[in-house]
Amino acid sequence: MADKDDEKQPEPEGRAENPRDPSGGPEFVSMEGPDIETPTGENGGDDAFSPEDLSFLEDVSAGTAAGSTAPTEQVDEHLADLKRVSAEYANYRRRTEANRQIERDRAVGDVVRLLLPVLDDLDRAEKHGDLTEGGPLTTIAQKLRASVERIGLVGFGEAGESFDPAHHEALFQKPNPEVTAPTVADVIERGYRIGDVTLRAAKVVVDTPAD
Repeated sequence: MADKDDEKQPEPEGRAENPRDPSGGPEFVSMEGPDIETPTGENGGDDAFSPEDLSFLEDVSAGTAAGSTAPTEQVDEHLADLKRVSAEYANYRRRTEANRQIERDRAVGDVVRLLLPVLDDLDRAEKHGDLTEGGPLTTIAQKLRASVERIGLVGFGEAGESFDPAHHEALFQKPNPEVTAPTVADVIERGYRIGDVTLRAAKVVVDTPAD
């Protein structure tokens, strides 16, 4: 009996001797625990997870989980505030630029306005035929007109155009059966403007429809 007891019991099937560290170090034990499966409700257990229990994962992935509504509303509110401030700043810049341009045109107009009587004299001289081609006065007139045009001065007022009280000053009116609406018959003095700033309205004679 002692011989049988002394016989080496066979190792359980599937268990190997304790391996050694490949580097020559002390032996280490490799242990393997039982597999654990997460209940999914397929077997109807009491501890199984139902699809409703896992629905919160969809909410989290979509950013609509409980407690995420408030931050989203805050982000939308801040974004709306940023857009409103940006629009207000853009409008402010446009108004500032427009006002700056108007003030510049007015400052230039104050200087150019001193030259309008000279331009009127040149227009009268041209009507009377004093500005002959190649004459010395013609050359001066061309240089002066070109100079004021370069700084933005624009003349307006021509015979035959419709009368506009915003741009024309009627010095005289006369009935004319050939017109159906007030029309500029003759220009006494041309009007001038720089940009949106009117320096002077055109002084004109107006034909009105006959009764």
